[in-house]
Amino acid sequence: MPAQPNSQAQLDSSLQPPSLPLSTGDSRPTHLRIRIRIPKEYQEEPIISRLISEYGVTVNLNAALLSANIKNDGWFDLDLRGKKSQIDSAMIYLNDLDVEIWSKSTDPNEENW
Repeated sequence: MPAQPNSQAQLDSSLQPPSLPLSTGDSRPTHLRIRIRIPKEYQEEPIISRLISEYGVTVNLNAALLSANIKNDGWFDLDLRGKKSQIDSAMIYLNDLDVEIWSKSTDPNEENW
């Protein structure tokens, strides 16, 4: 004989708060200002473009020091905006490339170098 639904159990389950979906990342908006050195070996690589296209980060280029003859490294002062999880992933990407991160700040008014 099939079990009859238990009306008390149904009532109890209807009082339970809905379970929240598991989050795959932190979705809080955040801002990070970084100064980075991109080695000359990467000058043909679209590193900053990948921050936008692959990691969904909004990048504002505040300043850059570049050599016209492409013999030196490039220095960039960048504002990164996005979800915390996107910023974290972008920073891991830069770290994996051994891009030197000269400074990090959450203060958008911090002095340029």
